[in-house]
Amino acid sequence: MISAETRGVFAIAPTPFMPGGALDVASLGRMTERYAGYGVDGLTILGIMGEAQKLEPEESLAVVREVVAHAGSLPVVVGVSAPGFAAMKRLSNAAMEMGAAGVMMTPPAAMRTDDQIAGWFAQAVAQIGTDVPFVLQDHPTATGVVMSTNVIRRVVEENPSCVMLKHEDWPGLEKISTIRRWQKQGDMRDLSILCGNGALFLDLEMGRGADGAMTGYAFPEMLRRVVDLAPRDRDAAQDIFDAHLPLLRYEHQPGVGLAVRKRILARRGFIAHADLRAPDAPCSEAACAEIDYLLERLAARDPGCGL
Repeated sequence: MISAETRGVFAIAPTPFMPGGALDVASLGRMTERYAGYGVDGLTILGIMGEAQKLEPEESLAVVREVVAHAGSLPVVVGVSAPGFAAMKRLSNAAMEMGAAGVMMTPPAAMRTDDQIAGWFAQAVAQIGTDVPFVLQDHPTATGVVMSTNVIRRVVEENPSCVMLKHEDWPGLEKISTIRRWQKQGDMRDLSILCGNGALFLDLEMGRGADGAMTGYAFPEMLRRVVDLAPRDRDAAQDIFDAHLPLLRYEHQPGVGLAVRKRILARRGFIAHADLRAPDAPCSEAACAEIDYLLERLAARDPGCGL
């Protein structure tokens, strides 16, 4: 199970599809084993990168089943966010029965005030069970839900099963510092903080006290090296991060970023096809050429990147 002591790198995994849009079940096992081979500490599935909103309920269960079966000892976190609690409860219960290590959830866009946000989490926990450890996903640029540090502390204190913050606010470095200050002062209980945002600020987030990364950048071994080096050799970690920054920036484009990431993961053998499920489209010919150029540059600047 994940806990407040969870550290390291959790790779956000995509959902692989066939060219016609069918779920590519065969790629799920290979993808999971490939991530494990690059030294991640865990996997997170059925998030925004996993195109979870495009899946049928039975497809979501199939993804969980295959990934958990191939993950071995790696903990798997399952995104269960949905407009209604019935779907969340079903997926959460099934995922935990299959061997998931916890779930990740965030409120729908209609939740605006602190009371609404805190109330939503209380209801969600009542539905999925107080014994299910969960990740509070704070990703306002994608969800439209703005969570202050005060409401995050309130959710954490009111729900002991909240063991991790997936920090994806932007700008959000001060949020990490505030939470860590409260914890040091004894004003907030311990909480694992893993950071997303495509790792675009991972170098600085580690300096603010983050415990690692939970994101889908197509080079998990870069995340591994930066997270491991940051506490003891900031300059070495920064050198690795700097070499990847042009590609990180390119991957972070709204709307096309997932297509970029899937193309790179397909090229690296994580998944068989770079296809997204409709209505999203793959990279254009021009984008593919730009990706190839950036990968060539990356291979020259960071020979250990795995290309």
